[in-house]
Amino acid sequence: MELRSVLPILFTFLLDISRIIASDNVIDADIIDRFKIEGKVDLTVAKDKDWLSQTRVIIDGGEFLGNLRSDGSFVVNDLPSGTYVVEVAHPEYIYEAARVDITSKGKIRARRVNYLQPSIVKTIQYPLEFKERQKAKYFQLREQWRITDFLMNPMVLTMVLPLLLIMVLPKLMNAADPEAQKEMQSQMKAFNDKSNLPDMSEMLTSLFGGDQKKSSKTKAVKKR
Repeated sequence: MELRSVLPILFTFLLDISRIIASDNVIDADIIDRFKIEGKVDLTVAKDKDWLSQTRVIIDGGEFLGNLRSDGSFVVNDLPSGTYVVEVAHPEYIYEAARVDITSKGKIRARRVNYLQPSIVKTIQYPLEFKERQKAKYFQLREQWRITDFLMNPMVLTMVLPLLLIMVLPKLMNAADPEAQKEMQSQMKAFNDKSNLPDMSEMLTSLFGGDQKKSSKTKAVKKR
């Protein structure tokens, strides 16, 4: 009777021990398969350290988050192997994002983010280092009137350029050599001289009215 009563207790004890061992193995496997991403964020224009509390490290659009330490460094733990996009969010400044590849063996490679050509790999140093790129612009500046907008107007150009040519060309002619000036004047005179050019009316009458004159002459001879 005593052995029968002890067997269930012994069985439950062994079952609990096996469960504890299995859970320890699962925890160890999870710890082995988890990694971390670390780096440092710098704001060169900052005069104090208030910006540290306003800055967040965002991984994969907010799936993992990280805060900055007093020296600007950060560590995001409990990450499985894979590819992650690490961004730094600040309300007044913009930082360039980075892509981190973590293999199943724990090898880490950091590279630039290229959404247009993801196959192109440009590695960067790891641990990551972020510096502000530019100040954030939330509003577009209102366009202001400028004198260049008026001068570059096509209507103004079509009016101003001919006037400039008329004013500049005579000065260029006067500044040229006397011989070249004489040649230009002779060419202009030859072009403007109409005595050497045939009259268009005479050419047209000779072409189209020549047959009529011949027919009138033949008719006059027949009448005689």
